[in-house]
Amino acid sequence: MNVSSIVVQAKVEHIEALVDTFKKCDYCDYHFHDKEMGKIILTVEGEGIEEEIGKFKQIKATSHVVNADMMMAYSEDELDRERAKFADKDPVPEVLRDDSLRAEDIRYHGDLKKKEI
Repeated sequence: MNVSSIVVQAKVEHIEALVDTFKKCDYCDYHFHDKEMGKIILTVEGEGIEEEIGKFKQIKATSHVVNADMMMAYSEDELDRERAKFADKDPVPEVLRDDSLRAEDIRYHGDLKKKEI
């Protein structure tokens, strides 16, 4: 099961009609809108990414939709795969079990240009 949130942009004069359309349709769920900003928040669900993308394309093709963007996505299968990676690993890194290692001997190689501190 996949779930994604979508932000729809439209001209202010079309917001109410679009909200009505999305509330009545069977391919998304309406949650909120801001008429002054011309934005509508929706979610779509699907058994897989293909189904979600199909629904997303329906939203984008709706008359008076200026733009639509997926903002957040949740994939049950992807989450299960990532959880499985951690299930087979020891949660405590080996370096934290090494009693002979002194804190002052630890070198930090941060993400920024791999500078040593």
